[in-house]
Amino acid sequence: MPALRVGFAGTPPFAAEALAAIAAAGFAVPIVLTQPDRPSGRGMKLTASAVKQKAQELGIPVLQPPSLKTEEGRAAALAVPLDVLVVAAYGLILPPAVLAWPRYGGINIHASRLPRWRGAAPIQRALLAGDAGTGVTLMQMDAGLDTGPMLEVIAVPIAPRETAGTLTVKLAAAGAAGVVGVLERLAREGRVDVTPQPAEGVTYAAKIERADAVLDWRQPAATLDRVVRAFDPLPGASTHLGAEALKVWDAVPLATGSGAPGTVIAVGPEGVDVACGVGCLRLRTVQPAGGKRMPAHAYARGRQLAPGAMLGG
Repeated sequence: MPALRVGFAGTPPFAAEALAAIAAAGFAVPIVLTQPDRPSGRGMKLTASAVKQKAQELGIPVLQPPSLKTEEGRAAALAVPLDVLVVAAYGLILPPAVLAWPRYGGINIHASRLPRWRGAAPIQRALLAGDAGTGVTLMQMDAGLDTGPMLEVIAVPIAPRETAGTLTVKLAAAGAAGVVGVLERLAREGRVDVTPQPAEGVTYAAKIERADAVLDWRQPAATLDRVVRAFDPLPGASTHLGAEALKVWDAVPLATGSGAPGTVIAVGPEGVDVACGVGCLRLRTVQPAGGKRMPAHAYARGRQLAPGAMLGG
């Protein structure tokens, strides 16, 4: 068994896969940090994070401090001796005292090829930008925002119809395998070579706001297609028909078709075509407020939607 005490800090399923891989590789994981349970679902029931659920399944002690900025918030964690701390989409800022906690410092699993898309939402921003590829960067943590030197960079192509959900699965698998390899080198050699991030090509992946997922029909159809895919599965691209909110889960851009942006120009068994600033967007799967996902043509039939109707504002 590798003689490293590996702490872990993370929250979503992306991070849970890395935790599972580290434990499966035989590393001792004496402590896991994750965010506090949050209300979820229609009943707003308190729900544990994916990382907490995985840690409990593995029998690993879990701490859920609301913040690590105070001595009180981090005291219980820092009392556990660590050689290295692996961090993946944790969601809390790590102050200098926490970064100095493990003997070898912290290793962050970041879902982009740094320095492109530093920040909170690299997967969605890569899709919104129409990037042909992305990746995972394993980096040594410092006090900056994803600015630390790189331990390993793993390239991951973005498929033409990629969604945030499918891309997250690919990146999680790459990050899990990559961090195990880095930890094995660290256990074997007592060090891992690092490379400074390039000074050029820095972009920032700002946190996603709900307004980002609203379909602006004045934009080209190709742009709106990327919005739909970038916000599947969360929070879902949105528009409205009159006063009714409507989420769009599957759509394809078409070069043909014209009309005022937001105008329904065709309704058929293949979907509902909506005019955009350039081209049109064929809606194939939608979800009305309070309802279930359904084929767009079924939604149109139920609402008697016909060419000339308007979506959006």
